[in-house]
Amino acid sequence: MKRLLAIFTFSALLLSFNSQAVRIKDVSSVEGVRSNQLVGYGLVVGLPGTGEKSSAFSEQSFATMLRNFGINVPQGVKLKIKNVAPVAITAELPAFTKPGQKIDVTVSAIGEAKSLRGGELLQTFLKGVDGNVYALAQGSLVVGGLGAEGADGSKVVINTPTVGRISNGAIVEREIASPFGNGDYLTFNLNRPDFSTAKRMADTINQLVGPNTAKPMDATSIRVYAPRDISQRVSYLATLENLDFEPASESAKVIVNSRTGTIVIGKDVRLLPTAITHGGITVTIAEAQTVSQPNALAGGETVVTDNSTINVTQEDSRMFKFDTGVSLDQLVRAVNQVGLAPGDLMAILEALKQAGALQGELIII
Repeated sequence: MKRLLAIFTFSALLLSFNSQAVRIKDVSSVEGVRSNQLVGYGLVVGLPGTGEKSSAFSEQSFATMLRNFGINVPQGVKLKIKNVAPVAITAELPAFTKPGQKIDVTVSAIGEAKSLRGGELLQTFLKGVDGNVYALAQGSLVVGGLGAEGADGSKVVINTPTVGRISNGAIVEREIASPFGNGDYLTFNLNRPDFSTAKRMADTINQLVGPNTAKPMDATSIRVYAPRDISQRVSYLATLENLDFEPASESAKVIVNSRTGTIVIGKDVRLLPTAITHGGITVTIAEAQTVSQPNALAGGETVVTDNSTINVTQEDSRMFKFDTGVSLDQLVRAVNQVGLAPGDLMAILEALKQAGALQGELIII
């Protein structure tokens, strides 16, 4: 196996460089190697009067915290907890994180607290979807937002003062088991499913290791036989994920953002033979008032009359014709010659799609 790994490494260095080639690790992930979300509920203390107003669940949380330290709150006593805020704590536990290592946490107010700036998170359990505790969070918050309020009710809020971060704020207490070392194979999952890309990736691995080592299972997954020894599997994967190959071209798409006027046309978009004319008529209506006043000795009354002036302006409409298989460059050149605005181009693209002349998917967001 050592000799085989040496051949893998040497062959990888001999692979020719291609400007369009990508590494396997940049377009795929290994099945089972994933992060896990953690969540918890806790209290932030030490706030300068910007904490929670009196509410049932916040008072209950505060009373429960005091009982954990042997302090019992008499029934009927109303707690003043404006320096305390109940919060939700979220974190992401990366794959292969070991007990004792630290991860970042995000702390968000879930009540009526105005700001978490200057607060301290008390020790909080972070649980996974299975209900088990995987980390303990505690520490001082870093809050990027700021809020200020005047006596007349006016206020200024910068960013979000009710959300903070604690760098390395949670200590991992339990490791999540990974299936990485199980079985006789590894599975690469493409970030963007594509049958052609899956086949090209499998062919690249087979050219290096040997025939039938990698098999595309569908448009997303490529199964690769791997050694069972965990240290050899790590070296094996390190070699494979750095292999370069050329992924297949994306399907022809035109993306139109109707809010911003942004239009992105893929390089494989083509047009069938078609002729396009686009122009408009501008109608302008101007209102004016005219005063009609009789002679001094006529005995008449002054009359005010409305005069409307209507102007119709027709823009010059240019017609341009596309032959079979027009490319992106030709389409853009023709549009620039006509001088169309983004809104006009959107209308033309929609009309082309409805006419069946646009060979590609039109996506409007």
